[in-house]
Amino acid sequence: MTAELYQALVVEHDRHPRHRGTLAHPTHAATVDNPLCGDVATVQVVVADDRVAEIACDGRGCALSRAAASLMAERVAGVSIAEIRALAAAFEAFVTEPVDAPVPAALGDLGAFAGVRAARSRRTCATLPFRALLAALAR
Repeated sequence: MTAELYQALVVEHDRHPRHRGTLAHPTHAATVDNPLCGDVATVQVVVADDRVAEIACDGRGCALSRAAASLMAERVAGVSIAEIRALAAAFEAFVTEPVDAPVPAALGDLGAFAGVRAARSRRTCATLPFRALLAALAR
């Protein structure tokens, strides 16, 4: 199970996260937590012309949560708000699919989280950054 959860790409993004930190002047921000495991994700974005112009993620948590924030930020930078909402819904659906279900191509590198489908308790770790992003965009 560990090998499925911690694929090389997940480990790489955990060790060398992209878009980590804070923004000087975010237009939207939110922090969400997973009280069951202690993960906390903060996402700040600058939205311009209905697109994420800048994104930064911070927080604390397990390797899956940290890597998910990094991969999510890479995937949504420059993307429209409507596309982000669709991607978040697709990712949420993906992590609850059967283990042998194919990885949708639209997810790109987020498909590296296929292993969480077999570990129900780890699904929230992977989806927490998207939940923070959606909460930020709702404000």
